[in-house]
Amino acid sequence: MSVLTALLEKYVAEGVFPGAVALVDRGGEVEIAAVGTMEAGGTAPMEADALFRLSSVTKPVTAAAVLALVDDGVLALDDPIARWLPELASPVVVRTPASPVDDVVPAARPVTVEDVLTSRSGWGFGADFTAPAVQPLFADVAVYGGGPRSTATPDEWAASLAGIPMLRAPGSAFLYNTSSDLQGVLVARAAGRPLPEFMAERIFEPLGMTDTGFHVPDGARHRLTPYYTVSPDGALTLADGPDGNWSTPPAFPSGAGGLVSTAADWLAFGRMLLAGGGSVLSPRSVRLMTTDHLSAAQREEGSLFLQGQGWGYGGSVDITSAEPWNSPGRYGWVGGTGTAAHVVPATGTVTVLFTTRGLAGPVPPEWMRDFWTQAANA
Repeated sequence: MSVLTALLEKYVAEGVFPGAVALVDRGGEVEIAAVGTMEAGGTAPMEADALFRLSSVTKPVTAAAVLALVDDGVLALDDPIARWLPELASPVVVRTPASPVDDVVPAARPVTVEDVLTSRSGWGFGADFTAPAVQPLFADVAVYGGGPRSTATPDEWAASLAGIPMLRAPGSAFLYNTSSDLQGVLVARAAGRPLPEFMAERIFEPLGMTDTGFHVPDGARHRLTPYYTVSPDGALTLADGPDGNWSTPPAFPSGAGGLVSTAADWLAFGRMLLAGGGSVLSPRSVRLMTTDHLSAAQREEGSLFLQGQGWGYGGSVDITSAEPWNSPGRYGWVGGTGTAAHVVPATGTVTVLFTTRGLAGPVPPEWMRDFWTQAANA
């Protein structure tokens, strides 16, 4: 039994999650572990090709889609997004982060493509989830209430966002999540076709990511794992099953958290980044994607999510070696459905951990940190 398998089976035995798939690629030498069962209380073993809801591990893929359009010359980083999203041409910002939603001033400048890529568009979640300007993002069914399976169309989503004031001025602060959904809508508008179609053509097909998409077709649904949330007493509660929300194409393909995929497919995406973009992205776009773009003050303000690290385009970038798994330049992200995927340019490593246990908050749990430590030190 490999050390990686033993580590994950320990957590299965302790009831942390029913099953998981982990993968570590060290310069082409791949170790993969599929442990436990597909579902809680079930007997069907977890398989290496199991499908998982990526949640926020979707974000790096969406950023790559934006950058593909930058490489094509369709978008430029300093372009105002209002060129493609005229609904957002005249945004307003609350006077202070604690101000009520009707105490607003006009944004000092337009939101640019790079603002959206760096999660500094002005919309999103900061450390204070009770801030008045944050509440509409939670309350509006189109913008967040439906989560990654919103019933709104992309046009309806954009119209709803236009009616919500920014929490911070464009470019001034890292705010989580909303910018990634905004990226997805921007790609669809600029490309002139739906986000799933563009991603399939420009990312999934060239990389052979045959199991990645915004829903699971009938023939593959037996490979889709359930997703569980965890109650305060530690009990697992089924949040979505194989015939649930991901069994049909969504009205709103969420660039922030809508994809399903396999460990092998995300490995292909990670290898593309390590190779400098291959046929998908230019080397310049990969460098920009995997470089921290935040100031020290912005990193500090976003520390609830960033945990001391920086942010590139669509994912975090390690800038310190404070933890055993940190490697300056490590790029990737974590998903609320219990997923994580990173590339480590310094060592040519790709790490993927997909589980069926949802996370309780933005701080990575012990079992995820243990996986990262094992992957970094093996």
